[in-house]
Amino acid sequence: MEREPMRIREGYLVKKGSMFKTWKPMWVVLLEDGIEFYKRKADNSPKGMIPLKGSSIHSPCQDFGKRMFVFKLTVAKQQDHFFQAAYLEERDAWVRDIKKAIHHIDGGQRFARKSTRKSIRLPETINLSALYLSMKDPEKGIKELKLEKDKRVFNHCFTGTGVIDWLVSSSSVRNRKEGLLLASSLLSEGYLQPAGDTSKAAAEGLSDTPFLDLSDAYYYFPDSGFFCEGYSSDDDVVLKEEFRGTIVKQGCLLKQGHRRKNWKVRKFVLRDDPAYLHYYDPAGGEEPLGAIHLRGCVVTAVEDMPDTKKYDVDNILFEIITANEIHYYLQAASSTERTEWIKAIQSVARTGK
Repeated sequence: MEREPMRIREGYLVKKGSMFKTWKPMWVVLLEDGIEFYKRKADNSPKGMIPLKGSSIHSPCQDFGKRMFVFKLTVAKQQDHFFQAAYLEERDAWVRDIKKAIHHIDGGQRFARKSTRKSIRLPETINLSALYLSMKDPEKGIKELKLEKDKRVFNHCFTGTGVIDWLVSSSSVRNRKEGLLLASSLLSEGYLQPAGDTSKAAAEGLSDTPFLDLSDAYYYFPDSGFFCEGYSSDDDVVLKEEFRGTIVKQGCLLKQGHRRKNWKVRKFVLRDDPAYLHYYDPAGGEEPLGAIHLRGCVVTAVEDMPDTKKYDVDNILFEIITANEIHYYLQAASSTERTEWIKAIQSVARTGK
């Protein structure tokens, strides 16, 4: 039986489209014999596959002056594929591993095998991405609720029992046991997130199953706008859980507005749990003006923007593309500071809740 190709490296990169010439974030997987790219990390089927046999890689690639850290992969049929990394070290690491893979193919060698088996096995016919969209359907999907537990209010969430009920009633599974297996897979792939101590403890391995079919175990969709409010014992002041994480980095950056495209100074605070980048009026004020959800985002350096006047910015720019493809443009005070912000945001996006 022929073995599956080994995964050498994987992560988010920005890829240039072959037909429409647009740049979009993709989950890219480097295998021994090719590169697969997916619209989202949790997707089961790739959007495309690039064979490495007979390919060549070029870095740095200067074909796009306004985009930094781009590398070009030219396949045997002389078709070019362009990828953009977030910073120099990341680009060089991808280029090094791709070169190594091409060298092994040309030399008829193979990498040492590593196990890629997952603890949760599902039939090949189940499409988690399509199921997730059905679960979020405003009419027929799972209803988001406002639930209270232990003097805390959980907004935009639902119970574990509610998830299993929906899977059974929608004929996605035959019984609750199958529903528990499917919900556990949705949780492990990031389509569901635990909310509250009970569900978080199970997800961390402190229960028999990572997902709980319980009415007091709460979950939420990662892009739902979930937040938790808890009442203090001294008074009834509301403390939002989305501010409870450790501050990873903070400082002032220029941010471009989405409507008027003007640039304003904002104070940014990056927390690791949940994975949000909040921004404030630097003149004062405890309430944030807004927040950028970082889970599943891509962050890259950009050299210039077509709709930016020369005197508006100093071109020390970086771009955050969220999981639902909202683009945010920010400017740091120096190239070093930009790199620090990019690495910090990448780390929180990978490990934050």
